[in-house]
Amino acid sequence: MDRIHNGMRASDLGSEGWQKPWSGDNCVEAMKLDDGRVAIRQSTDPDGPALIYTRSEIIAFVQGAKAGEADFLVC
Repeated sequence: MDRIHNGMRASDLGSEGWQKPWSGDNCVEAMKLDDGRVAIRQSTDPDGPALIYTRSEIIAFVQGAKAGEADFLVC
């Protein structure tokens, strides 16, 4: 069984490598995992759950966001 999974404690992934791809203090942090997946956590809760996405899921999200497909989230 894969030891890295959705909902695991983000701190179990370590403290190195987390980045804030967006500006601000109250945002999400992302970490690229060795196998190409991406972990996402809330920056204000580094011990909280991590969401794990495949590389193709992250690509689809970023492309969709660039195309305006996520604009409804902030309107």
